[in-house]
Amino acid sequence: MMHERSPHRRLTRIVAVTLALGTVAAACGGSDDDSTAATPAPTAAPTDDVEATGEIADEAPTTEAPAPTTEAPAPTTGAPAASGTVTVYIGRQYGIEPVFDSFTAATGIEVRFTSGGDPELRERLIAEGENTPADVVLTADAANAELAAGAGALAAIESDALTSAIPEELRSPDNMWFGLSRRARVVIYSTERVTEPPLTYAAVGDPQWQGRVCLRPSTHPYTQSLVASIIAAEGQERATEIVSSWVANDPLYINSDTDIYKAVAAGECDIAIANTYYLGRLQLEDPDFPVAIQFPEQDGRGAHVNISAGAVTANAPNPEAAKVLLEWLATDGQQEFVDANSEYPADPTVPTSDLVAAWGDFTADTGVIRQLGELNPTAVEVLSAAGYE
Repeated sequence: MMHERSPHRRLTRIVAVTLALGTVAAACGGSDDDSTAATPAPTAAPTDDVEATGEIADEAPTTEAPAPTTEAPAPTTGAPAASGTVTVYIGRQYGIEPVFDSFTAATGIEVRFTSGGDPELRERLIAEGENTPADVVLTADAANAELAAGAGALAAIESDALTSAIPEELRSPDNMWFGLSRRARVVIYSTERVTEPPLTYAAVGDPQWQGRVCLRPSTHPYTQSLVASIIAAEGQERATEIVSSWVANDPLYINSDTDIYKAVAAGECDIAIANTYYLGRLQLEDPDFPVAIQFPEQDGRGAHVNISAGAVTANAPNPEAAKVLLEWLATDGQQEFVDANSEYPADPTVPTSDLVAAWGDFTADTGVIRQLGELNPTAVEVLSAAGYE
């Protein structure tokens, strides 16, 4: 429950993939569970980081689902929306098909969806304009949702069901997006080699962890949003010092949280920073997986928490069905939605799964969630200044 290496060892694991989109302006992004695209560190000519880094999701390729859940063709301008069908652009992918099947069974509304990186989907949505087939966007974090709203790609939602189920700090002030699940980014450690893991994010930079740390690259939205939360709590100067101390420990950069957990288990590193739900997936396969969670900042602001957010697009062909889907995900479908990915519910009255509850209670830093989009450019600056790869 939440309460509110030496240079020759350094490498980055990247999976190459060719995407159909061209370059876009640098902006925070990525898909969850994780599509790995995000804002690249500043360069002379910023590019779409999906294309620049060639990163893909840990658990699913950036492809459209097969019929009948494949992406609908773009409607002709002025054509009525297909009755009983809602089209979703989704960055949060893992385990989503059974959830959509349950929604269809409960409401009779069919779901078609396209999965991919948040920035590519956002730019696609903007380029399509009034001709977009997308009714709903499900993003991998709050910063991505806020960036989409700022680009005029989202519509405000008037819904008592959503405002009643989702706490104020987990939704935008103007109801442009709503958090539908929570995920904590924490310190993880080997249960075989570590007895006293770091208790704060800053302590990951302690010299005792030299050559023993695994981190996600700077291009990933989870890295950027974590740094944004540190900036909000401790200021840009102190955040730069903290990130610089991580870099000084010669981290092993791995572009997959799943692979980070496996690297800790295999002895490639002893501690790391990663999202909790990846441990859930691994524990379902191996209950004795030798990695544990340490919730940081428990004597202060709490562990960094982000959200998977949902929104209705500004040019949704079927906004009524879009609203029904989001309300269902926040209420009747909330339990299935979060359990499918071992996440924490956005609705505090919904219980966590037994697997997630076994990790223990912790204090969460949710007050900063609305600021993650605004602070993203500064976070990218801090990462670049610290030499974080």
